[in-house]
Amino acid sequence: MSFFDKIFGGKQEGSEQKSFWKKIENEDDLKKAIESSSQHKIGIFKHSTSCFISKTVLKNFEKEIENQNEAVEVYYLDLLAHRPLSNKIAEDFGIRHESPQFIVIENGKAINDASHQDISLSQLV
Repeated sequence: MSFFDKIFGGKQEGSEQKSFWKKIENEDDLKKAIESSSQHKIGIFKHSTSCFISKTVLKNFEKEIENQNEAVEVYYLDLLAHRPLSNKIAEDFGIRHESPQFIVIENGKAINDASHQDISLSQLV
């Protein structure tokens, strides 16, 4: 592991090891997430795996989830690997794309969104 990897967290994504994330990797995954929003609010975290700021916000958000007593349904989208899905979300919900970005969906509609340091689990719970 290089010096920079030790400081900035390396190339591995911690979110992929967290059991609470549900991945969105194709349109079927996105459709299932949106369908789930008819039962309860869900959150989609759009993450740029090459951005230090996005990585920092993701780690802080994950700490919030780990300290949360209430169960939440959160989805993870690697927007570099799945940019067309990221664009589809922005277009379908009428939300300008940002990274990192957290979108809260209820009954198939975006009811809240935030980016960068404004991202907080309190938007979902």
